[in-house]
Amino acid sequence: MVDIVSTALARRIALAAQGFARPLPEAPGTRAVNGVIDRLSLLQIDSVNVFERSHYLPAFSRVGAYDRAALDRITTGRRGRMVEYWAHQAAFIPRELWPLFHFRRAAFRANGSDWGGWVAQDAPLAEWLRAELAANGPMRASEIEHDANERRGPWWGWSDVKRTLEMMFRTGDVVCVERRRFERVYALPEQALPGELLDTAPPEADAVRELVALAASAQGIATEADLADYWRMKRAPVRQAITELEEAGVLLPVEVPGWKTGARQTPAWLHRDAKRPRRIETAAVLSPFDPVVWFRPRTERLFDFHYRIEIYTPEPDRKFGYYSLPVLIDDRVVGRVDLKSDRQAGVLRVQSAWAEPGAPADTAARLVPVLWRAAAWQGLDDVTVTGRGDLSPALAAELGADDPAATAAHPWP
Repeated sequence: MVDIVSTALARRIALAAQGFARPLPEAPGTRAVNGVIDRLSLLQIDSVNVFERSHYLPAFSRVGAYDRAALDRITTGRRGRMVEYWAHQAAFIPRELWPLFHFRRAAFRANGSDWGGWVAQDAPLAEWLRAELAANGPMRASEIEHDANERRGPWWGWSDVKRTLEMMFRTGDVVCVERRRFERVYALPEQALPGELLDTAPPEADAVRELVALAASAQGIATEADLADYWRMKRAPVRQAITELEEAGVLLPVEVPGWKTGARQTPAWLHRDAKRPRRIETAAVLSPFDPVVWFRPRTERLFDFHYRIEIYTPEPDRKFGYYSLPVLIDDRVVGRVDLKSDRQAGVLRVQSAWAEPGAPADTAARLVPVLWRAAAWQGLDDVTVTGRGDLSPALAAELGADDPAATAAHPWP
């Protein structure tokens, strides 16, 4: 008989799997950050830096104001435990997962990407780039471009060198060992990864099964679509992996009554190690690229929360703000705040704040300590609420400001 899991319990299971069932540590260090990585298996990368770059935020949401340099050491250089690859989108993944993406690198090599297989079309340039990296070690594209590679064409202004390196990154001909001012530093795989990782290439079916198992562990409870999206895999091989993992007892079929496609019940699976907490007690802001919210159909299923990032929306058409972050209170997403780290002024600016229908009355009170924690984490002294949004007046009141646009002089708890 298939176990029935309520939507509320499914939310708690999902959040516990993501690390939200534990209290914040008093002094989060490298061990706490590594624990987040162990749970999630990846950190998505994005260039937007208006508040903080996205790969830093999942750890902050789960463990509090950790030292970002600790994450830099984990993600950077030959001694780091992570490497960048096209996993979900561009993401840091533990290095031991590198072999599992051999099938993806092979697919890029065989089929190209939406760029049309650029490496195959310009093999001499690719060989020249390999030779440059072999001779000089890890380098940025800007360091190896030369006058003949003038920026031209429809490639976002990238030169032929940059374009070819990006395709080589997808095929595994080069790896990204670190970022300097957010620019990738490319290296040959043998310059950055141990031989045992380079010499391992599991069959695609085995790799997909292991990746699905990791996704299931990270999500706790999931549909086939959820599991496929975690690593952006095709549904057919994921479906086969689910069958095999179910037969092995790793995945347990369950039914969540509210999860439907049209009139039909959507099948779901529970990871065998998933916790079933009676309550979740947390308060956090989430990156738009946090696994809790990055797959919008799952976000709507779990939280009845419709979320679209508006960084690509013209300013007059934005409803919630340029970089609005979902607000998680206990086991519900109850609002969103558009944050900006004004480093020159030393202020965290709450450019807008909105409550979801049915948000608890103490939403502002629960959110204010998170904002002060975020300000301190960013090295900022104050928090300012601009007044836009239906949650802003309550936030301003909790911060002790009579004027929503006034800077709140409030000690960080």
